[in-house]
Amino acid sequence: MKTITFYVVALLCLVATKMNAQSFSDRAGDISNNIERITKRQKDSLKIEVDAVNLQLEKNEITAAEADARKKEYAEKRAKNIEDQVSVEEQKLADLVKDKVDGNIKDSTQKITIRWGGNRKNIKKDVLKYRRTTSQFVYAIGVNRALTDGKADDSYKWRSDFYEVGVSWNTRLAKNNNLLHAKYGLSLQYNNLRAADDKIFAVDGNKTILVDAGRNIDVARLRYVNLVVPAHLEFDFTKKKTEGDKTYFPTHKSFRVGLGGYAGVNVKEKQIVKYTNADGNDVKDKTKGDYNVSDFVYGVSAYVSYGEIGLYAKYDLQPIFANNDIDQNNLSLGIRFDFN
Repeated sequence: MKTITFYVVALLCLVATKMNAQSFSDRAGDISNNIERITKRQKDSLKIEVDAVNLQLEKNEITAAEADARKKEYAEKRAKNIEDQVSVEEQKLADLVKDKVDGNIKDSTQKITIRWGGNRKNIKKDVLKYRRTTSQFVYAIGVNRALTDGKADDSYKWRSDFYEVGVSWNTRLAKNNNLLHAKYGLSLQYNNLRAADDKIFAVDGNKTILVDAGRNIDVARLRYVNLVVPAHLEFDFTKKKTEGDKTYFPTHKSFRVGLGGYAGVNVKEKQIVKYTNADGNDVKDKTKGDYNVSDFVYGVSAYVSYGEIGLYAKYDLQPIFANNDIDQNNLSLGIRFDFN
């Protein structure tokens, strides 16, 4: 009876641990899928609404001015829907990584040790241990620089920053070699540009320019958020591990180098201005809308890491502003975390 009870307990421990190990990737994957569905649903709805307005305009049922006003109204409504619904998912991501950091979500590579009557038995989770495809929560933070012809634009402060949150999957490409991996996933990239010299961002026709604010400005920040699909070829120098007659291939235990890029869409943009008014009160203005940020984003990226922490760089190949006379491209440098 003791032997049967032991194996029942062991089986329950394995199942419970498996559910705990899978919960992180499953929950992160669900959140990423929700964000993608929210964005696609709202953009599809906006397209239907804009097509209906264009049809009315062709039939002379409304004027061109009325058509533009309706399109703007629909675009603002859909952008607000995306922001509100995505914010809920962003909070879920933040809570998820907090649980991971606090140790509430266990690694899938641990051993279970069970004591029974002084006898010690180790049960190895061969099904979960060092799987060929693993999942990670990705978080990166750093500085942004707008480049014009390869040179930094002094119109923006060095305090311009970015951060990125997302989920990735890592697949070992060779069956019996741990060097090459395909790393792919879904991320939200938050990019901030901070205007210098008391300037603020303004829309001039279909262009975005910097204009004098007419007062002392504490902060004038343009934030634009991109939903992207990153893909990297990763070189993982973690050594294989042999236990008895079994060989395992751990990941994220040594130096890693990733080379690749990303592509996606812009999902929202807004300007945040902070200043002190004539009465001495602190004022914070938020203006949402279209600041001519490119709708589609694509670029190259790379990282050099040891374990779960590394240096990260990304460069947008498309200009920040779609219709400006001078193209500016965004360069981001920072620190990246891949919580395995």
